[in-house]
Amino acid sequence: MLSVVVGPWGGDGGSSWDDGSYSGVREITICYGWCIDSIRVLYDKNGEPVSGDKHGGSGGQASEIKLQYPEEKLIGVSGHYHPFWFCGPVIRSLTFNSNRRTFGPFGAQVGTPFSLTTDGGQIVGFQGRSGWYLDAIGFRWSGTDPSTKLLSPMVCTIL
Repeated sequence: MLSVVVGPWGGDGGSSWDDGSYSGVREITICYGWCIDSIRVLYDKNGEPVSGDKHGGSGGQASEIKLQYPEEKLIGVSGHYHPFWFCGPVIRSLTFNSNRRTFGPFGAQVGTPFSLTTDGGQIVGFQGRSGWYLDAIGFRWSGTDPSTKLLSPMVCTIL
């Protein structure tokens, strides 16, 4: 099984965080308005739910994405980053794609776009930077087919 870290996209504000790698993603709670205020992911680890920390601030409208795991997998994420008010670049929008559905967009589709779409694998972890907002976001991908499509400059590390 191939494991790759992709990203992060966004700014360099806030503090760095890394949820690590899991078997898959079960749920995502996202708070948003004109930008992404925060994100929290409920992962699966060998059939058991594992809650990641909340990353970001306390504002915004909350939405919960519930995947029908393990049949439904998170296979893609896209979004935009751009300066917001007095801050440097932050994540302004996010859209999540499973092998069955699309969730979003959440936030304002303003600024530089980025996109991660996978074939033959899934997103198994999130990482990034956050403070008052979600400043940057990256992903851990796991699968057997390295035909991953990327839009926008990024960093890719094979684990």
